[in-house]
Amino acid sequence: MKKLISLFLASAVTVAAVASGAAATLVPAGNRNAEQPPIPGSSAKRTKATNTSFDAKYRKVYALLQNDTELRGKIKKVAAVYGIDPMHMVGALVGEHTYNVGAYDRLQTYYVKAMSYLSSRLTFAYQGEDISDFIKRPEFAKCASESGSNALWECREGVWNSAFRGKTVGGTSFPDDRFGATFFQPYYAGQTFGLGQLNPLTALEMSDMVNKVSGLPKLDVSDPNQIYKTIMDPDLTLPYVAAIVKTSIQAYKNIAGFDISQNPGVTATLYNVGNPEARAHALKVENERRRAAGEPEKLPEENYYGWLVNDKLAELKALF
Repeated sequence: MKKLISLFLASAVTVAAVASGAAATLVPAGNRNAEQPPIPGSSAKRTKATNTSFDAKYRKVYALLQNDTELRGKIKKVAAVYGIDPMHMVGALVGEHTYNVGAYDRLQTYYVKAMSYLSSRLTFAYQGEDISDFIKRPEFAKCASESGSNALWECREGVWNSAFRGKTVGGTSFPDDRFGATFFQPYYAGQTFGLGQLNPLTALEMSDMVNKVSGLPKLDVSDPNQIYKTIMDPDLTLPYVAAIVKTSIQAYKNIAGFDISQNPGVTATLYNVGNPEARAHALKVENERRRAAGEPEKLPEENYYGWLVNDKLAELKALF
């Protein structure tokens, strides 16, 4: 009986420590899946349409990193400021440029593109309603109490999903699509930009952390041009890449009780799929169920995108 009580108390202490963020289970390096998970058809279709292959796109972004000492230096410097392994940033860049849009041959091209957005006339709007006016609707009032840009825009995205997405409100019919695709991509839905392949909504979420850690000006949703310049300019966008990774690592430690800081494939996966807080919470709930059923915990896993990063990690590390 004493032994059972001791085991129960030890278990309770472990669960409490995980819940409080005081302890976290280290996620081992490497892939949990022996084979690469399926690659979405949309990624394959996009790659085929540009007459290339995933391997060719990987080699292109690898060559950019290999040939540009300045870029590697920038990545290492920013990673150090955010307290993360530079491989997390490298993994995000490699994954995006392998499965999303291919990399440019030269870093300078991104700077040129960044300047071009300052002369464009961009708006974040849907059917003539600017996002600045849209978020003043009463449905968003509950978000006013949120502290920090990440929590604020996550709240607003939640309101979009529950109150507007796929519904008709006030005589306006809203599409059954993501908040970012509806309001924040004036060129076409699904578009991301720059070295980090960021979208404006993600940049807005990370604005406070980047301001605090890197000292860059906070982004203003009423100034789309500056947001797009930030996304395109490597000197401005790399801190945002680091902030996204840092946010994912913190979310999985504080919410799910897992330390993913040693697994770039997992952080790359979260960079790809987004919403790390919600995913960490879902994993926490799943593991609570597993513990109650006497089943082993489920570790965070890599998707197709993160799998490639872990698979190529030794080759990528050799560059640094």
